[in-house]
Amino acid sequence: MGIKQVLCSLNLGSIRGFLTSLYHEAGAGRKPYDPVSMLKAQVLKHLLRVPSDRRLALLLKRNRKMAKACDFKQKTPSHGLFTHFRHRLGRDGYEKVFSMLLKQLLKGEAVKGEVVALDSTAIKAYSQRNLDNKSGKSDREARVGRGRRGFTLGYKVHTACCASSELPLAFMVAPCNMNEKRFIKPLLKKLWDQGVCAKTVLADTQYDSAKVRETVREFGAEPVIPYRKSSRIKNGLRVGRDFVVHGVKRLVNLFRKRVSIERVFGRAKEWLLLDHLRVRGLEQAFIHACLSFSAMLTVALAAVRQRRPHLIRSIKHYTTQ
Repeated sequence: MGIKQVLCSLNLGSIRGFLTSLYHEAGAGRKPYDPVSMLKAQVLKHLLRVPSDRRLALLLKRNRKMAKACDFKQKTPSHGLFTHFRHRLGRDGYEKVFSMLLKQLLKGEAVKGEVVALDSTAIKAYSQRNLDNKSGKSDREARVGRGRRGFTLGYKVHTACCASSELPLAFMVAPCNMNEKRFIKPLLKKLWDQGVCAKTVLADTQYDSAKVRETVREFGAEPVIPYRKSSRIKNGLRVGRDFVVHGVKRLVNLFRKRVSIERVFGRAKEWLLLDHLRVRGLEQAFIHACLSFSAMLTVALAAVRQRRPHLIRSIKHYTTQ
């Protein structure tokens, strides 16, 4: 079964101690479920596109194969326990899981990160707009900002991906009204901390500024960012009305690899529930995005361990068997 192969690739030996430390080992109270199994179940939720924790709990209860794939023995947790687990693990815990999965791929050289593409995508908040038309009614941390089709209430997932493997390397989540340029330095800092030394950074005209280019050079990378139409710089990289890139041939060929970040967002939204936000608050939106990207890395790890590197992006292969 493809799903079982993917979940078995979750080698969480280094983080098991951290997960178990969140629960009591002795004393009064009911014995908790294995936190690694709880984490596998949440990754399973995104791989199978299960819309809610309630549906996930029902799936595990009725489908013994899926329960065994997550290493649940007889009983399975209720939907409320998954909510408690998210709050208990927290943002830092989920980010540690993502970093650990990425390090395994970097160690196996499935991901190199020499050419990095940056961009952001909007995800709709699980809320209606407030009367001020700026924030959310039930999600007060969500903001109205520019989305792909006009203005939308929600959050933006700012992401850096490897252009060759088309896998996420670092990400941040912020309200939809915050400018993308503010996240260039934090994303590059995360890449540096992960041991990713990018040689080239690709971004669209939204990131066009002298400060952004200077920041990229500070991290030892070459910025490949088209100039705006209003720029007075001659012979610079530009994108025409027909979306054809004009400029030096070497830079044009590099910039064409920027489409990798769009493919990452496309797979995450279509196959891994990134665009199906059913929680409220900035921290919970971060955890939701982290689980989507962690599921993507888990599929890549399963393909690498099976010595089938051509399947590192094939989520469909492992989830529709």
